[in-house]
Amino acid sequence: MQYSREVEEMVCVAKGPNHGPAPIPEEGQWVQAKEIKDISGFTHGIGWCAPQQGTCKLSLNIKKGIIEEALVETIGCSGMTHSAAMASEILPGKTILEALNTDLVCDAINTAMRELFLQVVYGRTQSAFSDDGLVIGAGLEDLGKGLRSQVGTMYGTKDKGTRYLEMAEGYVLQMALDKDNQVCGYKFLSLGKMMDAIKKGMSPNEAYEKNIGTYGRFKAEDGAVAWIDPRKQ
Repeated sequence: MQYSREVEEMVCVAKGPNHGPAPIPEEGQWVQAKEIKDISGFTHGIGWCAPQQGTCKLSLNIKKGIIEEALVETIGCSGMTHSAAMASEILPGKTILEALNTDLVCDAINTAMRELFLQVVYGRTQSAFSDDGLVIGAGLEDLGKGLRSQVGTMYGTKDKGTRYLEMAEGYVLQMALDKDNQVCGYKFLSLGKMMDAIKKGMSPNEAYEKNIGTYGRFKAEDGAVAWIDPRKQ
């Protein structure tokens, strides 16, 4: 290490207080984080690409600085989904510092990693006050039956109004309208449950029928007077 002449000629003054970093909450403990291995926690975060045409929700379970579990969910361009596939293989096993400085292919995923890094090193995680944190596998709890992301997809125009396409429950088959032509319910198909049933041997038609549900005032006796296919009508 080199010092300038001006510094070398300075008088040495002893350092007084040295309290270390402020403790942060980590998995039910207060930790003075000085190194990457001092960081643990489970957290979520989102990122976006430069043209803002897509977004990524990233969930990481970190133990002693190492990413033990990663859930990568994306909405946007088709390339982003392929980047997510690569990121899910790249992230586990890396330290959070390595992951921060790794090209995760997609801007949105890289940005999400940056946001998560800030959360965990400041102690702002979902498991900050959970003793021993969350088990590896907790990331899957964010997903519904059949391990599908919970996605809401809605579309609307001034002239034709709203269309429900995808709800947390699944793929929307029909929207119910009341006497005022307002939405009062919908019928949906739980795709994850349907696929699980098919994989277990149920016929596709039977699995389809068994995994249809409704929400709200969908039936005529509940006030619905018309039903539309939101993708065609």
